[in-house]
Amino acid sequence: MHKAGDVVLGGLFEIHFFSVFPDLSFTSEPQPPTCHSFDTPGFRRAQTMAFAIDEINRNSNLLSNVTLGYSLYDNCVKLAIGFRAALSLVSGQEEQFVLEETCVGAPPVLGIVGDSSSTHSIAISTVLGLYRVPMVSYFATCSCLSDRPKFPSFFRTIPSDAFQVRAMIQILKHFGWTWAGLLVSDDDYGLHAARSFQSDLAQSGGGCLAYFEILPWGKDPSEFKRIVDVMKKSTARVVIVFAHESLMINLMEEVVRQNVTGLQWIASEAWTAVPVLQTPQLMPYLGGTLGIAIRRGEIPGLREFLRQIRPDQHHNNSNGNSMVNQFWEHTFQCRFAPPPAGWMEAGGTLCTGQEDLEEVETELLDISDLRPEYNVYKAVYALAYALDDMLQCEPGRGPFSEHSCGNLKRLEPWQLVYYLEKVNFTTPFGDQVAFDKNGDALPIYDIMNWLWLPDGRTEVQNVGEVKRSAFKGEELTIEENKIFWNHESKKPPRSVCSESCPPGTRIARKKGEPECCFDCIPCSEGKISNKTDSTECTSCPEDFWSSPQRDHCVLKKTEFLSYHEPLGICLTAASLLGTCICAVVLGIFIYHRKTPIVRANNSELSFQLLLSLKLCFLCSLLFIGRPMLWTCQLRHAAFGISFVLCVSCILVKTMVVLAVFKASKPGGGASLKWFGAVQQRGTVIVLTSIQAAICTVWIISASPAPHKNTQYQDDKIVYECVVGSTVGFAVLLGYIGSLAILSCLIAFIARNLPDSFNEAKLITFSMLIFCAVWVAFVPAYISSPGKYADAVEVFAILASSFGLLLSLFGPKCYIILLRPERNTKKAIMGRGI
Repeated sequence: MHKAGDVVLGGLFEIHFFSVFPDLSFTSEPQPPTCHSFDTPGFRRAQTMAFAIDEINRNSNLLSNVTLGYSLYDNCVKLAIGFRAALSLVSGQEEQFVLEETCVGAPPVLGIVGDSSSTHSIAISTVLGLYRVPMVSYFATCSCLSDRPKFPSFFRTIPSDAFQVRAMIQILKHFGWTWAGLLVSDDDYGLHAARSFQSDLAQSGGGCLAYFEILPWGKDPSEFKRIVDVMKKSTARVVIVFAHESLMINLMEEVVRQNVTGLQWIASEAWTAVPVLQTPQLMPYLGGTLGIAIRRGEIPGLREFLRQIRPDQHHNNSNGNSMVNQFWEHTFQCRFAPPPAGWMEAGGTLCTGQEDLEEVETELLDISDLRPEYNVYKAVYALAYALDDMLQCEPGRGPFSEHSCGNLKRLEPWQLVYYLEKVNFTTPFGDQVAFDKNGDALPIYDIMNWLWLPDGRTEVQNVGEVKRSAFKGEELTIEENKIFWNHESKKPPRSVCSESCPPGTRIARKKGEPECCFDCIPCSEGKISNKTDSTECTSCPEDFWSSPQRDHCVLKKTEFLSYHEPLGICLTAASLLGTCICAVVLGIFIYHRKTPIVRANNSELSFQLLLSLKLCFLCSLLFIGRPMLWTCQLRHAAFGISFVLCVSCILVKTMVVLAVFKASKPGGGASLKWFGAVQQRGTVIVLTSIQAAICTVWIISASPAPHKNTQYQDDKIVYECVVGSTVGFAVLLGYIGSLAILSCLIAFIARNLPDSFNEAKLITFSMLIFCAVWVAFVPAYISSPGKYADAVEVFAILASSFGLLLSLFGPKCYIILLRPERNTKKAIMGRGI
């Protein structure tokens, strides 16, 4: 199809599906190939270009005083035919090879709209790029065409497959499909899409491919059977297909034969809107398909333009082989004169050219879903706006050498490329058209869904869109409530290799399998995962522990010797009991202070001993309750000083007993002068002061302090007092022990004294109890964890205190209360009862 003009634009379209090349011979003149199987949608796209040029020519605001012409060729879906057509367009030698006709030559074109195939566009633009002839494709999506150094003059009004791939990955993520199969055609379109898909899917971490198969060209039943077997055996319920409709037809024949249902198909833009696949026979298998579709647009006036097409308007192609004539014959099933031999005899009719398109059902007039046509429309306008911008250039202010401008009489294609890179306009439908640095248009796709209606009809409905904006990046919008799911549940299918790992577990990859195939391993104690599909478990903070479900951290249980637990209550009760007994005994002794048994062996020391025992009982309370700094510092100091005070009193008592015995012997009176009341008090104070000094140095140098111990049990915090200085604690205990041993030795020496001084036996017995308790305390204390160490120490304090109290004051209270007749001087001196 040709139309003269000041500037001519070329076009390459698929008007026929198949072609037949004649046998090559050196003896005969070469014949052009013949094309057959007319494609009405392809013809509509060619007519859309003609309409756009006609509309531009009628627009006084765009390319005023310049008339655009066109020269449109059919590539017959063959690279060789399309390539020769492109070379004829740019060279000006428009040798007719598609149709058997003679055309009037036209000037070389300045730009080409097409081709529709990625493979064709790669081959053609590789050559055209050498001469910087702009080529604007409306359907070639291969991401390889974005390689600007390789294709410097290639542009397109359809998004790159790179964006289509990312759109599909977003759909997979949206529905949680992490396990899918990928089928591609064996050409540049399919292989580049597969490479991009695998790369982007790996980078996004959004899923894995269960299988990847290449669909062969032509009918290969064994290969298609193998591919469908793979699909049938796979656990993946989602199948993504980058292929042309002819390959899908061959594939679906085998799918139907094996009755493979329950798959969720995701279609590339190449077959999303193909009617030949939307048949009642295939919808049980393809119903519910989600597809990426070219942006739908509206072109006002196009239908009226198409309706007015008449074959008699193209006199230069009146021999019956023009595009319009072939369309007419295909639509009305007639032939122009002269008809082929036998046509009339077979009942055929002649075409008059006056037939009415409104009276037949033809795809030509169906403009309800203009997608490739809309891209053709935008491509033509992009070239027109670029040419208009170039003609608006002011001499001396141009972008070329010496600030020159392009000239219509000496127009070079590379000059048009410069302006095409900067073109920016908005279509009547409201879409912005501009090209990025790679020649790609602003990407936007519609998301389509194949709806299978109850009456058996099929409807392809728009359920969303995916686009890229300068401010929000890539956006996916899906109306899920509109989607038809061809599954029993009427919900999106599950397509995962392994189910998601719930919180409390982590992913463990299966060796030798894709990363989407994994096991879920529970987090170990003390670690949690609070997200689905966590790759690792995180440790809880120091004061926290993992919950039983391992999905969140909880405060660790705290443990210390508490007043509220049975053990603490018992020890507290024993401590208070001992304190009360001391108070009662002290009261008894005060009441009977003038009796011989109280006065014997220095009653003042007895009172001091009772007070010190009372302090020993009370100091045990400091070991109960939550440790604090002051209780940690005071507990050992109070314990050490109280017990030294107690043992000092016993030691002085023992020494007094021994001194009195020696004084009773001839010449021994002098020994008593060293054990008067003042000396006794002084000895007790000095011995106690030494312990106080030890405690002071200990607290100042390495003070005991509260400590949170997590070593005993990981899920508990044991609050305890660390001694600060083991040496200080050892010196404190050693000093008490040395005084106790000394008292025991002196009492042991005095154990066989006459009955008059038999208190030495009581002291000996009490010291044996005291030493036995504290000797047993050391290993028990060291081996007891946490609060039980405090309990052992409290028990040792109480046991030794009760031992001293009962051993030293039990017999005396017995005499005072129950045997008062023995509470006489004679009885005590051994001369009474």
